[in-house]
Amino acid sequence: MALMFNKWFGLAAFPLFYLVSGDFCLSDARSPLRRAGLSAVASTFVKTSPDKLAKAEGLPHPFHVSVIEINHNAADKTLEISCKIFTDDFEKALAKNYKTKVDLINPPDKAKMDTLVKRYLFSHLSIKANGKPVRYNYLGFENDHEAAYGYIEVPDVPSVNKFDISASILYDMFDDQMNIFHVIVSGNRKSTRLNYPDKETVVSF
Repeated sequence: MALMFNKWFGLAAFPLFYLVSGDFCLSDARSPLRRAGLSAVASTFVKTSPDKLAKAEGLPHPFHVSVIEINHNAADKTLEISCKIFTDDFEKALAKNYKTKVDLINPPDKAKMDTLVKRYLFSHLSIKANGKPVRYNYLGFENDHEAAYGYIEVPDVPSVNKFDISASILYDMFDDQMNIFHVIVSGNRKSTRLNYPDKETVVSF
């Protein structure tokens, strides 16, 4: 499964903060990662002073943010979707929603964790391509550093120029949650974000 993920992104996974700023694109996967400091990256989107963020860097994370990347693969006629979520936050959300013990880092039952991740992502992320609801194929999840990565593929999308996105990832946990979207079509990338409680956005090419 890791090889399938590598086909998309060039690396198995990227630390979450390298994708938050919007300065990272898929072509960077084969180049050294640009390691902007957490304070500089976070302040791009979060209305918190760099000084306060710098003081908070000793904490697991001083804010709540997830990153969803949607890439149109014209050759395969698919959408490749990755959802990057802080692991500890995601575990708490899954445990709260499904009333069970959750361990995404060292899961004693990987199939059970896959079922929980799939249920959550499918119920908290909805996408229309050119006005039509898409059909998800769940591929799996993996954990890297502080982030869990869920992978979804959408078949039969030969072309696309408009995405209607509805997302509420971790809105059931945090009233300061921010979900950032990077959407790539024909090598062109557009980025946007949703701040709680906003759930809907449109990306057009």
